[in-house]
Amino acid sequence: MTMAERVCRFLTLWVLCLVSGCALRAVDVPAAAVSPADFGGWSCARIGEELERVRRNAAQVAYAFDERAGSNIVAMGVGAVVFWPALLAMRSNGEDRALLAQLKGRHEALVAAQAQRPCPASVDTPAGQGALPLAVGDTLVYEQRGVALDGGPAVERARELSLRVLGIGPASLAMADSALTPSREGAATAGWQMDRLGNLLQGPVGPLWPQLVRTDLGLGSVVSGELVDPQDTATRARVRGQVVALGPQMLSGRAFDAAVIELFGEVQDGQGSSRLEGVLVIDRHTGALLRLDLYGSHPAFRLQRRLVRVAAPAH
Repeated sequence: MTMAERVCRFLTLWVLCLVSGCALRAVDVPAAAVSPADFGGWSCARIGEELERVRRNAAQVAYAFDERAGSNIVAMGVGAVVFWPALLAMRSNGEDRALLAQLKGRHEALVAAQAQRPCPASVDTPAGQGALPLAVGDTLVYEQRGVALDGGPAVERARELSLRVLGIGPASLAMADSALTPSREGAATAGWQMDRLGNLLQGPVGPLWPQLVRTDLGLGSVVSGELVDPQDTATRARVRGQVVALGPQMLSGRAFDAAVIELFGEVQDGQGSSRLEGVLVIDRHTGALLRLDLYGSHPAFRLQRRLVRVAAPAH
């Protein structure tokens, strides 16, 4: 079977899985048996603390697995809340599988014990609540590698991309390259624009994803759409993904509400198709990009762009 045939078969099975309602990306790992009675004498506060510890440990195990695999999906300290089916299905080998199964079993038993008494339930904070971590005039500094900032050939060395926030509206986040003079910031070819859901609508370099995220992101949410090369709009990647972790991310004193989305799909161009996978991390408060890692053979979709600091405007 050729690579293209394997990718086609894999994507077909995945679509059938989504339609039938099963967990994204293959078979779930069963939880190890743990009884809620083990926590019968625990207070609500102690159960809550242990739930947080189990979730944090699960994210750390997943991060260590990803680091060995070279993908680092669950990174940036995100992991206060994790989506167990996707977390386990993609990391289901050897010691990682056994440890995650133990953590999942403990998590399920703790949740059951919590439900058996008048404890406040652990809930996912809805997107967009709380103070915004960004303001007009802030500069978002990204480290980028894999695609030259001028849209030229793919490169591997890291470069900086600095984007100044021009406006934060109820539906969009507008930015401009800080290297540009003020007279040029309004030029359509120089603008960067994201919507508040986290879609990148406009940018001169690197892939765009104008309709990937369609609703507010919650744990386990599924996304689907296209990545588009702004230099060649005929070159597109069809991708799907799932939110595998939610949690706070502190950077430069700013509290971001990060959603981690695992992505995979295939790139279509005039020469055929090739496999693509990666991770997208966005701030649910503003829609700002915190991290994009794409792994594939096509140079237009081989990119790492990570937010490394946020600079307030000089006064």
